[in-house]
Amino acid sequence: MPRKSKRPCRFPGYPNLTDDVYCEEHAKVIERHYEKFQRGYSPGKRYGRAWTRIRARYVHKHPLCELCLKEGRYIAVEEVHHIIPLSEGGTNDESNLMSLCRNCHEKIHKESGDR
Repeated sequence: MPRKSKRPCRFPGYPNLTDDVYCEEHAKVIERHYEKFQRGYSPGKRYGRAWTRIRARYVHKHPLCELCLKEGRYIAVEEVHHIIPLSEGGTNDESNLMSLCRNCHEKIHKESGDR
């Protein structure tokens, strides 16, 4: 059975022919780019093992969303929020943390304008 004809690699400015969308060399580059920018970040890479332990300890002490709890709703925690972000000099101290559900966490970030 005849094979499909080769076509140019879709990487900009690279005319080498390939059977796939990208040549082998550029397929690796595109895959790394996809992993970095399209799939989002990995919390493990960004915060590390120490943060995982701090987060687990805080969630154990505060298992419900603190904002929803003030409104009388009982929703399990999904995110641990830094009140003062680490990028602005905040710490992982318990006084700077807040347990939130995903909706409340997104609402806080939308109000502050950083997302």
